Amino acid sequence: MSLLETIEVTKQFGGLTAVNKVSMHVDEGEIVGLIGPNGAGKTTLLNAIAGLNPPTSGRVKVFGEDTTGLAPEKMCHRGLSRTFQIPRPFPKMTALENVMTATIFGNRKGKVEDPAAHSREMLKFVEFPEPEETVSENLNTVQLKRLDLARALASAPRLLFLDELAAGLTEGELKDIIKIIRKIQDTGVTILMVEHIMQLIMNVCDRLVVIQFGLKIAEGPTKEVAQDPKVAEAYLGKAH
Repeated sequence: MSLLETIEVTKQFGGLTAVNKVSMHVDEGEIVGLIGPNGAGKTTLLNAIAGLNPPTSGRVKVFGEDTTGLAPEKMCHRGLSRTFQIPRPFPKMTALENVMTATIFGNRKGKVEDPAAHSREMLKFVEFPEPEETVSENLNTVQLKRLDLARALASAPRLLFLDELAAGLTEGELKDIIKIIRKIQDTGVTILMVEHIMQLIMNVCDRLVVIQFGLKIAEGPTKEVAQDPKVAEAYLGKAH
């Protein structure tokens, strides 16, 4: 069953076409990697799906429902959550308070009886390395990404978007993130992830979708797509 489907989604900014008629799907239980060179339109596509910048044309279907153009808060309440390339928590709030905000907002059916306890569980799940009372403006980039992930999970999503979660990580931190992503999948959450780090992509992604200059140029099982000459050319140029 496809939890996400895009049908010829296009996003234009003035005369610039950032995403050009991209059709793709993500099936329940999968981890799908959305990859491509810098500036290919990957984050723009995520934003179009999630409602941050609605598509200029085309359709988006999430959980079998046409959600084209729905606002991000409505998408969240339907069970879609995400992280961002640059996390922007509430800077004066503690780590726990930031996660509690997401917990309370995402508690659609009143299933969470104790938001503080649930938020602590999310911080523990992502192996947040600092005390829960740490004010978020005092966190470094890696810590902010863990906090952003905890916030995304706090709303109990069925579908999770990860946008360059592993950027800037050391080798050891990368191994930890791989374990956490697999733990997320084990809880039944379906994942679409934008990523550049091939070690992560090859380790966790079931399938890949590749876009270049806003166009989809490849889609399929990870190992097959990684060996596609068009993909190598997109990343490395024709000389390769």
